[in-house]
Amino acid sequence: MSVKASAAGKGRRRMGIDKKRSLEAYIFLIPWLIGICVFFAYPIFTSVRLSFSKIVSFKGLVTAWVGLENYEYIFFFDINFVPTFLQVVYDTLLNTPLCMVFSLVIAILINRKMVGRAFFRTAFFIPVLLGSGYIMKQLLGMGADGATITTGIMVPKLISDLLGVSITGVVQGFLDRITVVLWKSGVQIVLFLAGLQGISGSLYEAAKVDGATEWEMFWKITLPMITPIILMNVVYTIVAFFTDGTNPMVDYIYKMNFTNQMYENAAAMSWVYFVFALLLCGAAILLMRRYVYDSGAKN
Repeated sequence: MSVKASAAGKGRRRMGIDKKRSLEAYIFLIPWLIGICVFFAYPIFTSVRLSFSKIVSFKGLVTAWVGLENYEYIFFFDINFVPTFLQVVYDTLLNTPLCMVFSLVIAILINRKMVGRAFFRTAFFIPVLLGSGYIMKQLLGMGADGATITTGIMVPKLISDLLGVSITGVVQGFLDRITVVLWKSGVQIVLFLAGLQGISGSLYEAAKVDGATEWEMFWKITLPMITPIILMNVVYTIVAFFTDGTNPMVDYIYKMNFTNQMYENAAAMSWVYFVFALLLCGAAILLMRRYVYDSGAKN
């Protein structure tokens, strides 16, 4: 009887902890939910309505329902939307794992005791401090008109002449990719650093006593323990690349809306783009959640 009572007491305490965590989560969500309802609910509704309508009169924003006509236009008549969209998807799917690997390796290196550790931590976070805007566009090779000049380090002309056009193109693409990954990994490095510093040192000490190598400790301790940070970084990186100021898809939607004044088509593009990004983040969560370590999980 005492055993059952003890188990029931533990269950009540456990339920209390779970409820407390849920309450804390809702408390943190309340300001965001209020902001969404007050500032974003009506614009979102208007955007959805525009994507299925045509503007009859700008006074009072009178619209006429046209169904999927705007979506048909962007997929079958707009010659720029699909190629630009596919290019952005390709770049995001390629850059995301590169950012994960690069930021994790750098975080592990600068988490070690070394001379100048504080300097290197600051140096890798400088791109985040610079932010976006005109300076960032120039550093990433964006002209004032939004046209891409180069996104990475230029191959010297002498080397280009020796390598030839085809090989130079491959090398230039690699340098461009490395530049983008370097400039877009600052936040991920900081998050990985926080995750690495949260791992108890006693785990590594016990592993060393058992004769584990650095490689084995990485796969058996470090990687499993930071899987929640990996998942968070994957979602963050996908969103960051899809919403980046140098993203050609974002720039194209902006031009369609404010330059060409094709508001309905721009709204349809925005929602296709948003839904795909949402599905991609959801797929990443579904694929990775079974591998994510949860310290509070029940046995």
